Amino acid sequence: MPKEPKWTTADIPPQDGKLVVVTGATGGLGYETALALAAAGATVILAGRNETKGKEAMEKIYAAVPNAKIAFGLVDLGSLASVRSFATKFLSHHQVLDLLVNNAGIMTPPKRVTTSDGFEMQFGTNHLSHFALTALLLPALKRSAAPRVVTVSSGAAQTGKIHFDDLQWDKQKYCAWLSYSQSKLANLLFTFELQRKSDMAGWGILSTAAHPGYARTDLIANGPGEPNRIMKALQPLVSQSAAEGALPTLFAAVSPEAKPAGFYSPQGTLEMKGPPGPANVPSAAKDVEVAKKLWDVSCELTGVTWE
Repeated sequence: MPKEPKWTTADIPPQDGKLVVVTGATGGLGYETALALAAAGATVILAGRNETKGKEAMEKIYAAVPNAKIAFGLVDLGSLASVRSFATKFLSHHQVLDLLVNNAGIMTPPKRVTTSDGFEMQFGTNHLSHFALTALLLPALKRSAAPRVVTVSSGAAQTGKIHFDDLQWDKQKYCAWLSYSQSKLANLLFTFELQRKSDMAGWGILSTAAHPGYARTDLIANGPGEPNRIMKALQPLVSQSAAEGALPTLFAAVSPEAKPAGFYSPQGTLEMKGPPGPANVPSAAKDVEVAKKLWDVSCELTGVTWE
């Protein structure tokens, strides 16, 4: 039987006239996502915490796409004040946001560290700040004809558990990998609950999630934890490039085939690499009551409202 055609950046529909925000867009998966969307005609705001890296990323995109419509937006996801500042500035300049890609993340710091707000760094950066950013940008998303929110999770969500009695890992012994998997499960629970909230409130948002498999990015290359050392050793056998790792995110962001509350990943062995397609949804991510509770707790911790 003939093989199914592989989905690539050549399949991205024209994005002219669309405004996009990609967090963590100065390198790795975020950069590749921003590059592909800019090449398709979108106006892309590269959101990141390092202006120098932002400038370098923009120069690289201009070299590849001379007519790219891009800008850098300063935001440190380790600070809710910075998230609010970014959102306020965005809303003062733009009425409409068509696509938000919650991509930035931190992976397995060996010691427990916290954000400026006192949250455990992985939970605070990977989940809470993206939760807050989406809420703060909701007015602009609702003005889009077809808004999408893509949140980048991980295969680590499969082993995740939401520790409501100790979300910040300040009671139990800190475990970098379990903390990371909690944050990535939280990304999925947020994705699915956002779709339910949008459907009920009539926001019109298509909320999707993706994970890149094992992509060669600085997230792993610079990661210090024991799981990362194992993954580095496996890298030559099971990894793919950052550009390939960005394909599930891009599919979730632009494909007409992407479904509400869809989850997309590489289709190869263990979802490590390969062309994008539907991912296996962890059973824990299907728990509606946990998703609702996490949403309410996240509202309390971040102080955001959804309206």
